[in-house]
Amino acid sequence: MEQQPFKYFAFISYNSRDVEWGKRLQRKLEHYRMPATLCSEHGWERTPIKPVFFAPTDIQPGGLTEELQERLHASRNLIVICSPNSAQSEWVGKEIAFFHSLGRTRHIHFFIVDGVPHSADKQTECLNPVVDTLGLPEILGANIHEHIYRWAYLNKERAYVQLISKLLGVEFDAIWQRHKRLLIKKMVAWAVGIVVVLAALALVWVMNKPVQVEVQLDEVSDHNPNLPPMQDAVITLQLQNETKTDTIHEMNEQACFANIPRRMLGKNVHITLTCRDFISLDTTLRLAQAFTLPIRRNPHVYGDLRFSIWNPQTEQKLLGITLEVEGKTVTADAEGRFSFFIPLKRQRTAYYIVSPVPLQRDTLYAPCGDSDVILLQ
Repeated sequence: MEQQPFKYFAFISYNSRDVEWGKRLQRKLEHYRMPATLCSEHGWERTPIKPVFFAPTDIQPGGLTEELQERLHASRNLIVICSPNSAQSEWVGKEIAFFHSLGRTRHIHFFIVDGVPHSADKQTECLNPVVDTLGLPEILGANIHEHIYRWAYLNKERAYVQLISKLLGVEFDAIWQRHKRLLIKKMVAWAVGIVVVLAALALVWVMNKPVQVEVQLDEVSDHNPNLPPMQDAVITLQLQNETKTDTIHEMNEQACFANIPRRMLGKNVHITLTCRDFISLDTTLRLAQAFTLPIRRNPHVYGDLRFSIWNPQTEQKLLGITLEVEGKTVTADAEGRFSFFIPLKRQRTAYYIVSPVPLQRDTLYAPCGDSDVILLQ
C-alpha cells in the first residue's frame, strides 16, 4: 500500500437503492480481523481496513458536491457497489470519474451485488457507462453471485475476501483459506447450536405433550361371587393445581384421564378412590401412563350382622333366644339384640335363619343394623 497518508482507507460509492449493501460492506470491512502473521509481516492492526467512508453515516447535510469531492480526495481506495441501480446512477458515474481524475485508477474496486458486467442490457448491466467512457482498464470485480461453491453464503464471503485482498494488496489464498476454515467452524457451531436448540425445543414439546393416563382396578381381597359386584368406583387425581375425576362402573373397565402433561409422569401425585361396599383409598404414588390400583372389599358391610326379633302382640323384643345363622349359633343379648360377624368368604346378601320360634320370614337380608327386626309369627 502507498505510504501517502489518507483520512479514509476507502470510499464506498453506491446508489440509494443499494444502501443496505453499503452499510453491510462498511461494517464488514471495518471489523474484518486479519491473520496475526500477516499483521506482523506488514505492520498492520488486526482490523486494518478503517475508516471506510459511507455517505449515510459520515456525510453532513449541505454542500454535498464539494464535501464528496473532499472525501474522495481523502480516500485511498474507491469501492463501487455495482448493480443495475448504480449502473444508471449519474452520481456514481461522477464519483468514479472524479476519483479517476486524481490518478488513482488502479485503486478503483468493484463489488458486484446484482446484475451482469458488460451484458449490454440496461436491465441487467451492473457497470456504470463511465467505465467505458473513461477507457478504464478491464477490472475484475468481486461478485457475490459467482458460483464457486454450492452454498450462496460461501460465495458471498468469498467475494468479501476477494475485495479485502485487493484493497490490502495481498494474495487471495493468504486470507481465504483461513477465512474458509473459520467459516466452516462457525457453520459447524451454528449447526450444533441449532441441533441443541431443536433438541431442547423437542424435549420441551415432548415433556408438555398431553398424554392419557389409564387406571385399572385389582381386587386384592378374597373374591366372593355371592356378593354384589363392584360398581361406580370414583377415582380422583390431584395434579398440582388441577383435579381430574373419572368413574369406573365395572371391575373390567378403566378410568381414563386425558390431557395430562407428560412432564407429570414419574412425579408423585395424590389419588383417592371411593366405592360402595369397598374400602376407600387415599394415597400418593408415582404417576405412570398406565397403572393399577388395589381395591379391597369392606368385610363389615355384609359381615357385621345386627338385628332383633320383635313380638308384635307384646310389642317387645324376644330376650335370651338362640338362633343359628349360616352355621353360626348366636344368642340375643339382654336388650334382645343379635350381633355377630360372618367371615368374608362366607358372606352373602341373604342368610337363612334356623329359629326355635316361628318367624314371619326365615331370611336375614344384609347389610343390616340395630334398627332391623324380624317379626315373630
